[in-house]
Amino acid sequence: MAHITGFKEFERELPPKAAPQERVAHNQEFVGMYSDEQLNHQAARCMDCGIPFCHAGCPLGNIIPEFNDAVHQHDWEQAYQILSSTNNFPEFTGRICPAPCESACVLSINREPVAIEEIEKHIIEIAFSKGYVRPTSPILKSGKTVAVVGSGPAGLAAAAQLAKVGHSVTVFERDDRPGGLLRYGIPDFKLDKWVIDRRIQLLEEDGIVFRCNTEIGKDLHAAELIRTFDAVVLAGGALVPRDLPIPGRDLAGIHFAMDYLTQHNRRVSELPITTEPILATDRRVIVIGSGDTGSDCVGTANRQQASSVTQFALMHEPSTDRPAHTPWPSYPTIFRTSTSHEEGCHRYWGVHTKAFLGNEQGQLRAVLVTDVTWETDVLGRRIAFQEIEGSEREIPCDMVLLALGFASPQYEGLLEQLGVALDDRGNVCALEGTYQTNLPNVFVAGDMRRGQSLVVWAISEGREAARRVDMFLTGKTSLPSKNAVGMFA
Repeated sequence: MAHITGFKEFERELPPKAAPQERVAHNQEFVGMYSDEQLNHQAARCMDCGIPFCHAGCPLGNIIPEFNDAVHQHDWEQAYQILSSTNNFPEFTGRICPAPCESACVLSINREPVAIEEIEKHIIEIAFSKGYVRPTSPILKSGKTVAVVGSGPAGLAAAAQLAKVGHSVTVFERDDRPGGLLRYGIPDFKLDKWVIDRRIQLLEEDGIVFRCNTEIGKDLHAAELIRTFDAVVLAGGALVPRDLPIPGRDLAGIHFAMDYLTQHNRRVSELPITTEPILATDRRVIVIGSGDTGSDCVGTANRQQASSVTQFALMHEPSTDRPAHTPWPSYPTIFRTSTSHEEGCHRYWGVHTKAFLGNEQGQLRAVLVTDVTWETDVLGRRIAFQEIEGSEREIPCDMVLLALGFASPQYEGLLEQLGVALDDRGNVCALEGTYQTNLPNVFVAGDMRRGQSLVVWAISEGREAARRVDMFLTGKTSLPSKNAVGMFA
């Protein structure tokens, strides 16, 4: 145990961050680092519980009390070895994970949880600075070849694990640079792109080959992939956005959130933009959708100096307390304020968008909305909503960003040519225990299998799929399962 009374002596403290008016002037990360003493105190708050529920809260099964103890003892190499045994990319999760482990922290029952996510980020950054993060692939290779389609967190995790046991891995990416939504979906102010480039360089040193600007099913037929490689891992994500098919949807000024965010990320990286520019500068912006993507749109619009930013949520405003249907240790549905909201945003709850209204030139001028009330069950879960009579009104705007999540993977091309089976939601069908599709040598991981989810789930799925691929290729595996907590890779 790091410090037997640390949880009573020290309060939860987060690193300093730049003031909103300062950080909206740029697109870089703005959260600082702990001092040595602060980091030591935060690690000391871990109680090393008899049953560490944080393990179960983390989809990766991170061995959290142990790495907290190592941090408290200033044993940085041990802390890194423990953390990297279950997580290939702590530099990603330490920045953009919503930290379900913290919701499951025993201390969070009646106090603020341990700052696990920040400690994780500090471990990996210290490990990089001390030279502990090095290539891991063996000199002797297995002679087996694996194609990974998609270079998001699931694909990168699968590739890293497969290279670790000696397989020759090629990652195919349709964009011009690897990273998937890490690169072109997450804003730089949350995840600077040098963080991705640093990891990609390490993976290349491990022998992983990245073939960008190559869309399987378009630039290369899926059948060619099956013929060329001993196994294939599908990790292309769920890229089909949920639409809002209401009157006026075809008006100019209505965009999917990911089109907007991708453009901005390319602009920040000084990369060419080949589509019509989407800019919020001097515009009255409405973001429809209350999730992380909607929050990212808010922060980006603020940096583009929108004249106003408004966010709609169909659901009612959550409480700041845990509701009955998400009790500890589950991830709670509570009111949250992101750093983007701190920078300026009008937030409206229980708003139903009924139509987009335009002018004679076909340009968006307003949205027609109505307020709603929700019928809930005994636990407070939403069942159905009803419009409030007399609440219908127009809200002027020049731009709408649809941040309603993703419906399914793209079927045309790769999946169509492979002929893989789909489930009733349009995702690639494969059991969690096997990750194997109806094609024996084709496996699937991440959002393409489970539907849109968190980066930490994507990494977990990539690791687990790699383990199954290794067993398929060799009949055995030394790669650890997330269920084997305490087993080091």
